[in-house]
Amino acid sequence: MPTEAARVLRDTSADPEFGPWLAQASILVVDDEPGMRNFLMRTLGPRCRQLELAADTDEASRKLDQNHFDVVILDNIMPKKNGVEWLAEQRAIGFFADAILMTAYADLETAIQALRAGAVDFILKPFRSNQLLNAVARCLDRIRLQRENYVLRYELKATSDHILLRDRLIGESAAIAGVRETIARVAPLPTSVLLTGQSGTGKEVAARSLHALSDRAAKPFVPVNCGAIPADMIESELFGHLKGAFTGAERAREGLFLHAQGGTLFLDEISEMPPATQSKLLRVLEDRKVRPVGSEREVPVDLRFVFATNAELEKEVQAGRFRADLFFRINVMQIHLPPLKDRDGDAVELAVLFMKKLSAQLAMPAVPIDEAARRALSAYDWPGNVRELRNLIERTLILGRFPDGFGQAAAAGREGGSLADVERRHILSVLTACSGQRDEAARQLGISRKTIDRKLAAWDG
Repeated sequence: MPTEAARVLRDTSADPEFGPWLAQASILVVDDEPGMRNFLMRTLGPRCRQLELAADTDEASRKLDQNHFDVVILDNIMPKKNGVEWLAEQRAIGFFADAILMTAYADLETAIQALRAGAVDFILKPFRSNQLLNAVARCLDRIRLQRENYVLRYELKATSDHILLRDRLIGESAAIAGVRETIARVAPLPTSVLLTGQSGTGKEVAARSLHALSDRAAKPFVPVNCGAIPADMIESELFGHLKGAFTGAERAREGLFLHAQGGTLFLDEISEMPPATQSKLLRVLEDRKVRPVGSEREVPVDLRFVFATNAELEKEVQAGRFRADLFFRINVMQIHLPPLKDRDGDAVELAVLFMKKLSAQLAMPAVPIDEAARRALSAYDWPGNVRELRNLIERTLILGRFPDGFGQAAAAGREGGSLADVERRHILSVLTACSGQRDEAARQLGISRKTIDRKLAAWDG
């Protein structure tokens, strides 16, 4: 039988009567009566992931410093300090969990004080176990809905490319197949991952794949574009803040680190993070604790970190724009996302998929991707990568045809290279201009039809 101060771990199979989230919850009970602590341990212990017991507010404060809790259940009348006073103090120094107050006195003044101190529910003694479990389930549902709402609102504001292909990497090229294989190997591990590559190559898609294949797949995936948050707001957005921490902070708010609790935090464009915030991020990676703005307490976090950048971080370090110690800390496992021009054949496959998905989304008829369009898609350099391809398909759907000059742009997209590359680009551009008619292309090029057939067969092979 565990002592009152020990952590109580139990079977975490979900209890359908009180929702699926209770089995994953971490709960702190604060009560000076051994009998009540024992009752709550027997009621909650078998149903939640982690239960901690504290006999007084001093012990409770120490446990808050050491662990993250989803819900705190505390008695109001205790020696030294009552529950309402302690709760108000904890809110003031950095405490974000939901609190349920237990009391034997149902006077209006106590209820008002409890609400002002930040309690979200109120239970009158004596109570039945079902009353307590329902109160905890309400808290957990509230927490989940608040966090999901905040993350979704942030995601909609931060990116416009999340509506398609965000959960899987499409393509059969050797380059993207190698990326998928690496992701599959590293996903089950707690290792931090650094994704590199040009803008639009699918770094967020890769990050979501890492999350989906990990043991955190059922927990939140929170994407953060560091370059899209103003420098004076990024610390508050990431770490959260207390009420009154700065001008305009009218209420306390959890940051994105805490919203991602238990899941994956994806920090995109990490090179754009201000130096002061880089220093604080390094502390989080080392200690796995965050300190909200204005808080005296560090809050433990359980996160898997995925970072991404389209910059060369080694050069950023040499230029003094990125901390060397942070670079070495995040560069544990690096995965490079290849540009679309190096993914042979994937541009056509992606175009077909985008055409199908976007035509349904826009309620517009799909535009056929004929042989000439396929060759133009394969020949183009795609400086904007997958994002540019998606935009092209959307523009094509709106126009009802591929934009004028797309074939010429494709031919011009790969300037330079070997003589063989120049020859290939030129033949393909003429074929595109001739709508794929090989006889006419051969006439314009001054070569035989067989020469074109032979070269196309060699390039396709």
